[in-house]
Amino acid sequence: MQINFQPFTVNKRFPLTISRGTTAQTTNVWLKIAQEGIEGWGEASPFGVGNYRQTTEQIINNIEQIIPIFQKFSPWQRQEIESLLEQMQIPSAVKAALDMALQDWLGKRLGLPLWQLWGLNKSAIVSTSVTIGINSPAGAKARTQDWLQFMDVQLFKVKLGSTQGIEADQKMLLAVREATGEKDVFVDANGGWNLADAINMCSWLADLGIKYIEQPLARGEEANLAKLKKHSPLPIFADESCFTSADIPQLADNVDGINIKLMKSGGITEAMRMVHTAKAHNLQVMFGCYSDSSLANTAALQLAPLADYLDLDSHLNLIDDPFSGALVENGRVLPNNLPGLGVKYSASVA
Repeated sequence: MQINFQPFTVNKRFPLTISRGTTAQTTNVWLKIAQEGIEGWGEASPFGVGNYRQTTEQIINNIEQIIPIFQKFSPWQRQEIESLLEQMQIPSAVKAALDMALQDWLGKRLGLPLWQLWGLNKSAIVSTSVTIGINSPAGAKARTQDWLQFMDVQLFKVKLGSTQGIEADQKMLLAVREATGEKDVFVDANGGWNLADAINMCSWLADLGIKYIEQPLARGEEANLAKLKKHSPLPIFADESCFTSADIPQLADNVDGINIKLMKSGGITEAMRMVHTAKAHNLQVMFGCYSDSSLANTAALQLAPLADYLDLDSHLNLIDDPFSGALVENGRVLPNNLPGLGVKYSASVA
């Protein structure tokens, strides 16, 4: 199969601030495979967790490394390809892009969208949350109102873990709650709290009717999750602490759910394993994203009927998304009925 790639830069309509910093622009990579006159597409997005980072430069270097090795394979040889990628220790974002492309090729080859090929029920897809980044109370309230004008939002995800402390978090969240009215809200601290602050905040958030808390403690502090769970009246979801299915068993007793992201998991194939592993441990499942375009988010949506929660809104905050695919309907983002991922190229890629 032929493999090629092209970097493309996307800009956020509203820069997003989380506990680890602010993002306004990212350069992602569009990967394409071709065989039998059919193209399969995938996306690799840079991301970082603590000191661990997968940069655009690293992604491109690794794609250049694998092209001469994997061109001898057919898209039908997904198990062999996955095994070799693992042996080569290729970063997860690159694995995700290639796996997406292989799955897209398969769906196009068979003439079916992936969700239908897997026998999933598109009507089971829940509403997506939309994200409010760390901001001043006034700024967070304004961003909430922007989202409400943009679409029929059913669920808000509010980023906390401010460097100014939990008092700043509380003031911001109260401003958001004032703007959301009766809409459901959950909180994501992105590992920005210590244990004492997390215990304090979980009780305070529960009194406000917040649905659950995501990644209250930093990656590497998983031992403290057991202590937090004993004191938290809120369900706890793991994100940065959970990359693949191998991470789930040791987390299972101390969390209530996991956030699956294709860039962390290494693609749709491993994401499917994570869903089944999580369910086997009685955990709930969320699908999330980084600064992904419609290409990666539409790929994640193929599995969305299996999710309890969705947080696939990054493409909705882009002013120059070169792809189209996911549909927006009554607060939900949905895959379409086109073969494979159902993604089209809709603009010039910079």
